[in-house]
Amino acid sequence: MHTPLWTPSPERVAGCAMTQFRARAAALAGWDLPDQAALYAWSLAEPGAFWRLLWDEAGVIGEPGDVALAPGATMREARWFPEGRLNVAENLLRRRDDGEALVFCGEGQVERRLSWAELHQQVAQAAQALRQAGVGVGDRVAGMLPNMPEAIIAMLASASLGAVWSSCSPDFGVDGALDRFGQVAPKVWLVPDGYYYNGKRVAVADKVAAIAAGLPDAPQVVVVNYTGDGEVAALAGVVSWAAWLAPHPGGDIEFARLPFNHPLYILFSSGTTGKPKCIVHGAGGTLLQHLKEHRLHADLRPGDRFFYFTTCGWMMWNWLVSGLASEATLLLFDGSPFAQDGQLLWDWFARERGTHFGTSAKYLDAAAKQGLAPARSHDLRALRAIFSTGSPLVAEGFDYVYRDIKADVQLSSISGGTDIVSCFALGSPVLPVYRGELQCRGLGMAVDIWNEAGQPVREEKGELVCTAPFPSMPIGFWNDPDGSKYHNAYFARFADVWCHGDFAELTAHDGMVIYGRSDAVLNPGGVRIGTAEIYRQVERVEEVLESLACGQRHDGDERVLLFVKLRPGVTLDDALRERIARQIRQGASPRHVPARIVQVADIPKTLSGKIVELAVKNVIHGEPVNNLGALANPEALEHFRDRAELRS
Repeated sequence: MHTPLWTPSPERVAGCAMTQFRARAAALAGWDLPDQAALYAWSLAEPGAFWRLLWDEAGVIGEPGDVALAPGATMREARWFPEGRLNVAENLLRRRDDGEALVFCGEGQVERRLSWAELHQQVAQAAQALRQAGVGVGDRVAGMLPNMPEAIIAMLASASLGAVWSSCSPDFGVDGALDRFGQVAPKVWLVPDGYYYNGKRVAVADKVAAIAAGLPDAPQVVVVNYTGDGEVAALAGVVSWAAWLAPHPGGDIEFARLPFNHPLYILFSSGTTGKPKCIVHGAGGTLLQHLKEHRLHADLRPGDRFFYFTTCGWMMWNWLVSGLASEATLLLFDGSPFAQDGQLLWDWFARERGTHFGTSAKYLDAAAKQGLAPARSHDLRALRAIFSTGSPLVAEGFDYVYRDIKADVQLSSISGGTDIVSCFALGSPVLPVYRGELQCRGLGMAVDIWNEAGQPVREEKGELVCTAPFPSMPIGFWNDPDGSKYHNAYFARFADVWCHGDFAELTAHDGMVIYGRSDAVLNPGGVRIGTAEIYRQVERVEEVLESLACGQRHDGDERVLLFVKLRPGVTLDDALRERIARQIRQGASPRHVPARIVQVADIPKTLSGKIVELAVKNVIHGEPVNNLGALANPEALEHFRDRAELRS
């Protein structure tokens, strides 16, 4: 499709930070950079100059040193700002006034507001409490918390001391939490007294007790009051958040300015094929990437009101928190996005005059099927940008946004991941939005699409790679002394080239289409098919709520299987099966049509909501799934085991 769904107005283009940054880059380069394509090319040709300009223009607090990039013999050996020193918390807490920093809605049950001054004070108290608990540079602090202010306060307090933060959401099971926090051995572990989901209060006392007993080195356990359940606070050795902070006066914060690559976060891979990998991210690279993505690609400005539907177990939470560095107010929502028939979230967002709305592609698909149309029910005049990630946003998802949410909005389908705590491809306020396409590659990111022979291709599907170093490459993996896990994760496919594991295409507009994970690519008859191409068509079938496609070894080849979860009361009969097949045949191609279409009661997902094609593939082949704790609903895998429909 060559007609844009949205084109920014000349006034919007002229007034955005991307345009202003491009003018300053042109002055630095000494030649004209007439458009974003030219700016992108310059950012790759002069990476040191680009990232140093970003440091200066974003007003990073710290000392950059004289060298922006010290090249190495390999991508991994390159060093960014090797003389630089900074503290992320100092950059996120640059304001200390009465303006709103955080606005919190706990599914309509609890609502709170914190000013910048109040946030600063509570971070100061929490930092003093952490220090008293023996936390210092390099120690780990962990949270199993809802997306609430205390999670951000604890993270900022940890960062101010040079400690390393990791988190997950409170719906993690005992094994899932221990698989993560057991590896990093936190000195302090923060938990809630419960949480709300879809109108229900969920108790966590038994789970907290079991996890605490299994963690090494007996961390101090701090419980945050949320639901009013006193069972967690009554556990032996647990101290309440209020009591933990009470002895400490707060006031000024002593920010530890540390080397650019000092560890900031430990994030965890999904872990469906073994224990999750503990991915260590550096402070400077994370901060610079997020400043670039927020200020330039999202046009996030001081005073904007920034929302992303996320839990503390998804990297989008870390991305959201960095919005404080752009002096935006963070809108925090915890609970089900479909509480009160999906209206609660939009009621709150509209009331708070949100400017940026972030969510997952799966949410947008579900909202469309539910018939949510906030464009006709809510005042969204303040809304300028919508973000979608987590899985590919199909073309019909773009249609839904512009039809039923807002016509004049920058829709940014973005893609990156936990591995880089940032994006390879995302949006731009100066570019048009084309149906089904991510707008552009991230500035400073040498992203390309390679075929199986390692050759760059255009308008052809292949592997998403990055061919040059970038600041948010992980420092490494926890407990990976020789770096072999790191190498095997990203550099085993192509020598000294980051291979991300996405199956993608660069379009005629220099945008990008993501077709799914390359390790889940289907290969019937030697033809590579992205699962997203099938999902796009299946989602058009009204009776289908969710689907999962995977390959099955059969007669020396691979055949495509499709599993569907249908609306309540609907049964998969031959007529519906044929309609699904016909939709796939007509909308994609005959080779996309599954050999078998099977109804299941549920689709297994990770705790961050991603469907697990590889785990299902293991089950249908009788192979083990090594880490059930990574799944939100591991019992769903039983719906795929030893199916009679798959035996012939």
